[in-house]
Amino acid sequence: MEKHLYGLTALFDTPDAVVHAAEETVKAGYTRYDVHAPYPLHGIERTMRLKTSPLGYFALVFGLLGAISAVGLMTWITLVDYPLVIGGKPFWSWPAFVPVAFELTVLLASVLTVVSMIVIYFKFPNNSHPLHDTPFMKRVSSDGFGISIEAADPLFDEAKVHAMLASLGGKEVGAVYFDEADRDHGQKVFDLKFIGVLAGVGIAVAGFAYLALNVLLYLPPFDWMMVQNKLKPQAASTLFRDGIGMRQPVLGTVARGFLPYAFKGKPEEAGKSLANPLPVTQKVLDLGREKYLTFCSPCHGNFGRGDSRLNGQFPNPPTLHSDKVREWSDGSIYHVITEGQNVMPSYAAQVSRDERWAIVHYIRVLQRAQHAKESDLR
Repeated sequence: MEKHLYGLTALFDTPDAVVHAAEETVKAGYTRYDVHAPYPLHGIERTMRLKTSPLGYFALVFGLLGAISAVGLMTWITLVDYPLVIGGKPFWSWPAFVPVAFELTVLLASVLTVVSMIVIYFKFPNNSHPLHDTPFMKRVSSDGFGISIEAADPLFDEAKVHAMLASLGGKEVGAVYFDEADRDHGQKVFDLKFIGVLAGVGIAVAGFAYLALNVLLYLPPFDWMMVQNKLKPQAASTLFRDGIGMRQPVLGTVARGFLPYAFKGKPEEAGKSLANPLPVTQKVLDLGREKYLTFCSPCHGNFGRGDSRLNGQFPNPPTLHSDKVREWSDGSIYHVITEGQNVMPSYAAQVSRDERWAIVHYIRVLQRAQHAKESDLR
């Protein structure tokens, strides 16, 4: 089979020697050449007068594609497909989009840039090259430095190139050949055999993943995470007579670090024994106002006058400005919020202890505003 000349190669002992050879090669006007070393050589790209890699533009385009895709998808979901208000946030809440958009930007910019480099510049799936498996490549991959000049260079003349490399101190100057059958140096992307191999690998991986995730993990002993001796909330159970899995707390037990309300069913004792532990500060009053307007004003009205703003959906409670309520102690008001009274339910589950005391302070502010003393007006 006919052999074709790929080019000439030469080995050098030191990095400085191969850098000098590259300088002389550039001065001689050669453009189809390369420098080989077992590690990066500082400044070699300037010596070889290499152009800036366009991969940065690939990364920019793919990064913008990732950001636009992420924001576009989330915009479509939140405004069109599944609009949902969470915690009072608007439908299009861009701060929530930042993490996903950032991750997709980095993912596409990094992965697709590498794929572009392998496919476009390394000509994947072509993994063949005339220099592969040559003594020259074995040396420059371990402890040698070398330069290769291709025969495809417009100025290439085998005798002149051989003489120049030898004059620069090159050792083992030799020619590299390739076969006619391997003129294109390896595999093509659209070769049927290559596409068949890719399809076969894809089918095999998909089949194994399906079996592993849908069959294997449901067989002993891999199903131990599924079959557990536990009761899920609101699930039935044959362990208990009533068939209910969720159980009531044992009578008399209390949560760690939490004492039960000591005046349950004892409003008079609560009024005499309880005192507001919170100081009267702007922060406490702001908290009391916030919780009052949230939980109390729907029935008692924004100013505590008993003018329910629920339009008669519930019986209007008495005003908080009556002589009876104004003469109540803070403990009595706190007790009513905690246990409820008449048709008013307990708000202990909705409002914490400190928030209840803050509401008591705010009620005192409303009462003081409606019944100001002469000294308050001076």
